[in-house]
Amino acid sequence: MPVDFTAIDFETANGFRGSPCSVGLTRVRSGVVVEEGYWLMRPPEGHDHFDSRNITIHGITPDAVVTAPRFRDVFPEVQAFIGADALVAHNAAFDIGVIRSASEVSGMAAPGFDYACTVVLSRKNYSLPSYSLPFVAEAAGVPLLNHHDAVEDARACAGIMVDIAGKHNASSVREVFASMKLAMPHIDSYDPTTDEMSKATRTALEKMAELKAGGGPASGRGGSSGWATEGPNPVPNPAAERSHPLYGQTLVFTGDLGVGRPEAKRRAASYGAQCASNVTLKTTVLVVGSGFTATDLRSGRLTSKAQRVLELQRRGQGIEVLSEGEFMQMVA
Repeated sequence: MPVDFTAIDFETANGFRGSPCSVGLTRVRSGVVVEEGYWLMRPPEGHDHFDSRNITIHGITPDAVVTAPRFRDVFPEVQAFIGADALVAHNAAFDIGVIRSASEVSGMAAPGFDYACTVVLSRKNYSLPSYSLPFVAEAAGVPLLNHHDAVEDARACAGIMVDIAGKHNASSVREVFASMKLAMPHIDSYDPTTDEMSKATRTALEKMAELKAGGGPASGRGGSSGWATEGPNPVPNPAAERSHPLYGQTLVFTGDLGVGRPEAKRRAASYGAQCASNVTLKTTVLVVGSGFTATDLRSGRLTSKAQRVLELQRRGQGIEVLSEGEFMQMVA
């Protein structure tokens, strides 16, 4: 279909979304990829440490970016590449959040964007056991060979958007939303001299201050000891952004997460999700820890809750399976 947009994918150095270390961009004109861009970068100063888990995911090390420019020096080129296009990303809340948080901690302005999340759109256009990028890309006819390479991820995301536009006979990204009776998401520009920092950035800065005051990393993170009990199921935030991929979902957690289940539930509820302790007919999303990846659905490495989900899927219930990494991206 003759849609125009730019797809984007960031990789980050650590758990803070304002720590970008690479970005891939794919420009689409009339439904065809016409140009791609890729930048390595050092994350903003003070947020440029690399977590081993992130390195395992994308393979980018501190040595790989030691001579690269900072985010603040790279982003003007990225912004020029995007121009006036709508931005498209798989889990756009994360990638849009990277731009905002990295700009905030860099003390620089950030532009506003109309954007589309192919996780949200895919849920309404495909019937899949997981809406992770490799599964959706395969369904859209654009198989992803090197997941977490920023350019390849952006290219796969672009292919998904083109396929969905074709399903709706839409000539623009905005028309896709209109045909589905949805409002196209938008994030406003940010001016560091007048605007308040985002909650994700404020939280990261508070944690940094705590670490400095304590003389080192906080203890007690991760491991099964972090969630000996399910904890309460908090009330969903009624003021949460409706375009977020977790809004209105009913989540159940299984396996060992990097944060305790009560904390995971609190984060999910803040984005408008209803958390539950068991898989039922109301469940729409199962989040699996213990190193699970979406491809484990094919190999059969599943918890009892995940097996229950697959059973319900075979009966026609639409339940999505998320890895811990995908969930953590969604909740910043």
